Amino acid sequence: MADTSEKPVPAPRAHRIDHELPVAYRTVAGFVTDWAVNLSRGGLYINTPQPLPVGTVVRLLVSLPGASFPVDLSGKVTRTNPQGTPGSEVPGMAVEFLDVDDEKRSRIEAFVERLREALPADERGSATRK
Repeated sequence: MADTSEKPVPAPRAHRIDHELPVAYRTVAGFVTDWAVNLSRGGLYINTPQPLPVGTVVRLLVSLPGASFPVDLSGKVTRTNPQGTPGSEVPGMAVEFLDVDDEKRSRIEAFVERLREALPADERGSATRK
């Protein structure tokens, strides 16, 4: 008899590149501007002392260097690290992009790849994977 208790294997996560980018997002109080401290084609981590609750869907405006206007995206908070939590990670929230169209995905992927290529050769393959 076959074992049907196998759990699905999660897809590998995209390489994350440590890089600070200005990002704005809507909260109950209006738009807030903070810094994303890393980025991948699938999401980003926002450094903020007041992360939104996990599961919150947010509208993001991400400013990519060299772009004439910010990339307008939607995302969902997948993880938070509240201020004062022991550990080395900065307070903030991980946001996974939702429903990204091909043009926006291409712009983000091209930017992440340019940053990765700028790393020394021995660090390119070890860019943070989260």
